[in-house]
Amino acid sequence: MAEARPPRYVKLGRVLGAAGVRGWLKVQSYTDPPDNLLQHRSWMLVDMQGARVPCTVAESAFDGRWLRARFEGVEDRDAAELLGGRDIEIERSALPPTAAREYYRDDLIGFRVVNRAGRELGRVSHFIEAPAAPVMVVAGVRELWIPALPSHLRRVGLEQGEVEVDWPEEL
Repeated sequence: MAEARPPRYVKLGRVLGAAGVRGWLKVQSYTDPPDNLLQHRSWMLVDMQGARVPCTVAESAFDGRWLRARFEGVEDRDAAELLGGRDIEIERSALPPTAAREYYRDDLIGFRVVNRAGRELGRVSHFIEAPAAPVMVVAGVRELWIPALPSHLRRVGLEQGEVEVDWPEEL
């Protein structure tokens, strides 16, 4: 997997559904802090079939837990409800470079996952936003859900396409 190209778009959130009657949407952000997503006004909404629709954020707000956004051209609840369940992606070129030990989750998809003993556990399939912390889903002989926290993610080798985790093989 060496020399893998980063994806053109990076998934940074999800539209949960309509919020109110004036076209606003409730949004789950995958950024840290969550309101970083609001720095971007051009979003790509992706449905379950992978179809992408560009949207421009007309208004937005953050209440400390959830983001709310309204897109240009979305003026009522019926139009907003049609957008529920879509992933939010941002053009990778619009994102800042990562700092040391920071990675965009999408850059790790497909990476080989090994534990500290060097045993291969599988490959990064996707990430799930869980209440306590994001979870890295590893597809191998069994599917493993590993908390995406520094205490479990020990090393990322971008050049090698590998993630080392502090995780026993038998869990």
